[in-house]
Parts: sequence; structure tokens; C-alpha cells
Amino acid sequence: MTTTPTYTTNAAAPAPTAPTIIYSNTARFPLGQIAATPGALELLQETGFSAAALISRHVHGDWGDLCEDDRAENEFAVNRRLRILSCYRLVDAERLAATPRDKRSSLPTLRIITEADRSVTTLLRPSDY
Repeated sequence: MTTTPTYTTNAAAPAPTAPTIIYSNTARFPLGQIAATPGALELLQETGFSAAALISRHVHGDWGDLCEDDRAENEFAVNRRLRILSCYRLVDAERLAATPRDKRSSLPTLRIITEADRSVTTLLRPSDY
């Protein structure tokens, strides 16, 4: 199932300025074998975030804290069997929103990469790459 922007039409309401994106509950691509670096496992333990929840976000097309160009690259990659990368800042939503984009690299960060051949998906810290 693919995700498409959804609009609601109401003659009294102004036209939407941005599409509403509805994420599918169907995996968008195969994950292959799931692996994690020791650093990623340590970070998950320290922050209390769930690896399963982050992997679910990744496979359903919630790419995390990526710029628009990287999001577009992932959308292109999904059906063309190219590498897919997600980036998650392991902090609460308020702290993430309060942190300027150019300072977010200092936050606890986990990346998830699914290889182009879909043989493996790896959880890792940026320094593990």
C-alpha cells in the first residue's frame, strides 16, 4: 500500500497549504536481517528508546529527523532498491522541537540503514558509520 496525500474538501474552509500524510501500516520495503552495533545497543539502553518502535517507524516511511532532500532521496530509493537511511534523535518531542536544526547533531542520535539489496538493516550511531 502506498501513502498518498489526503485532502478534505469543504467549501467554507480554505484550501490546505500542505498535504496530510497518512502512513500505511504495511511495510514499504523488506528489512532483511536486522543488526545493531554495540554502540547502538548501548545508546538504546541509556535512553530507554525501543529498537522495535524505531525500526517500525523506518519501515513504514517515517524517516525521523532528515532534511527534505534526504526524505525525497528515501522516497526515490524505496521502489528502486537503493539504500534507505533514517535518523532518529533519542530525546522527547519538546526537546527536539526546542533544539535548532543546526544543533541537533549534539543530541543522542541513532541511524537505521537498510542496504540497497534489502539483505540487512542496521541500527548504528553516527560514529559507528
